[in-house]
This record gives sequence, C-alpha cells and structure tokens, in this order.
Amino acid sequence: MRKNRLAIVRGGGDLATGVIYRLWKTNFDVLCLETACPLVVRRTVAAAEAVFEGKFEIEDMSVKKINSFNDWTDRHKIAVLVDPEGESIKELSPALVVDATMMKRYTGTSKAMAPLVLALGPGFSAPTQVHGVIETKRGHYLGRLITNGSAIPNTGIPGMEMGYTTERLLRASSNGYVKNIHNIGDHVEKGEIIATIGTAEIRAQIPGMLRGLIHPSVFVTTGLKIGDIDPRDERAHCFSITDKALAIAGGVLEAVMSFDCC
Repeated sequence: MRKNRLAIVRGGGDLATGVIYRLWKTNFDVLCLETACPLVVRRTVAAAEAVFEGKFEIEDMSVKKINSFNDWTDRHKIAVLVDPEGESIKELSPALVVDATMMKRYTGTSKAMAPLVLALGPGFSAPTQVHGVIETKRGHYLGRLITNGSAIPNTGIPGMEMGYTTERLLRASSNGYVKNIHNIGDHVEKGEIIATIGTAEIRAQIPGMLRGLIHPSVFVTTGLKIGDIDPRDERAHCFSITDKALAIAGGVLEAVMSFDCC
C-alpha cells in the first residue's frame, strides 16, 4: 500500500515554492494554502500567483487554483486553495504540514496537525510547537534542520547582494493600489519610476533587474514591501527558483527522511 504522500504547505511565496517544488519532485501530492490576496512580490516564482491567474507555470511545474479539494483531479499538478486558517488540514489528514507563511511569529501551526509538522524561519520552536524548524537566514546555517530550538531571530534587514541590503527593497509610500510602470524582468536604473500609488512615485534606489512586484489588485499600506531589485541584473533569475529557496527545501527533505513518516 502506498504511504500517505499528501503534503500541505501553508503559504505560496517564493521560499514556500522552493519547498513545494522539491516535494513535488520527490513524488508528494502538494496542496498549497493561501490567502485571497497574497502579498507575494516575487510572483514569477511563487505558487501564490495561481490565486490571481487561475493557473501558473514555474519552471517545469504546473500550479492550479482549486475551489475545493474535490477539484484537484490531476495530482501531478500543484493545487492552491484559499484557506488561510488551514481548516482543510484536519479534514484531509496530510502526512506532512509545512508552515511557510514567513510571518516571523507563531501562527498556531502545531504538531497535532500531522505526523510531521515543520516551520520555516523564526517564530517557531522545536520540539514544543513543531517537530522541526528550518533556518531561513542567509549564511552558514541556511537550510539547517533544527529539532531542538528556534531559527535565528528576524533582523528586518534583507540579505546582502553586491553590497546592497535595504536599498534593494521597494516599499509603499502610501495606502492604495500599485500601478506598474515596469514589469518583473525589466532592467531599471537608479532613480527610475517603477510604479505609482495614486500620485506617489516609487523609484529605484539602485540599478538592476526588477525581480519582484506585488500584484496590482492587492491593496497596500504605507511601508509594506511591494517589490525588490536584484543588482546582479540577471533576467533569468526572475523566472527560476532561487538557491536560497532550494536550500531551505533541502532542510525539509532532510526532515522527511529523518522522521520517516511520509
């Protein structure tokens, strides 16, 4: 009899999608749970984009939005369900639950949800809340499986690329909806207008490739991260899953093999 190979990943951002991809590649049936208006910015490599588009392709992986579990007729495709509270977890009894919401605080995901429950990044503690935590901070410990303790606390400063950290980020300067001037995959120069929110202009602080930009249907609030620029200026990087996401996914697969419950 085939083991239970249902994995539920809470969150469909770019790091979550690295996990989803590796699980899919190792023959898991993967269901992604998202909100109705995901705040994801690296949309070209995020399963969450299916919430907006209905279906989406990421590398060689197909993602499709479903309205109920019964709509998931093709298990070779990743299914995305709007279920931010995770109500379907109890109903479906998955073998594995991964909290990849990257909220950087405890969200209520617990060991009671599945035989193996993991969480990405800070906010969770193993083994009290979850079976394992995966380190998400760039550096020596990236992708490590932690079974006794927590991930490194959030610093609020993104990883450095070519000497840039916070300069890479685009943040909303006011409340409203983002109107794109540029699209993901465009090269931009320092000072160039990337988007507007009402009459406010969002300008690039550095030159590079526009790697992320929030969906224009999402209402944003002042200070919210709405995009990012990659100073390496490689367009292909905008459309392939990152080394960081795949390293984190490796930690998830280590846990799956170590706990041997899937």
